[in-house]
Amino acid sequence: MKIYYFALASLLAVSSCAKRPDAIVPADIPMAAYTGSSCSDLARELVKEQENLAALSKAQNQAATGDAVGVFLIGVPTSSTFGGDKEGQVAVAKGKVQAIQNAMRSKRCSAG
Repeated sequence: MKIYYFALASLLAVSSCAKRPDAIVPADIPMAAYTGSSCSDLARELVKEQENLAALSKAQNQAATGDAVGVFLIGVPTSSTFGGDKEGQVAVAKGKVQAIQNAMRSKRCSAG
């Protein structure tokens, strides 16, 4: 019976670990949110959102590493437990980048 509880606790701890940024699916952000903007505005917004995504991805990688270490050492995903998981924010930032890129393609904006 003890083994059952240990296995269940281990499964719950591992399943609640922070994901790596590349494993996070982008949120569905409608391209229409950006189609009213000019190409130059879109280019500025894209750079801003890519920088935001890079910062969030770095924090998410640190959370995933912290969770792996925490689970290995004490059996608890410490980063996720204490609010370090940025999965939702990474998903939104990825979705915004995709929506801006799609809006730029539809307007035939130059990439550089």
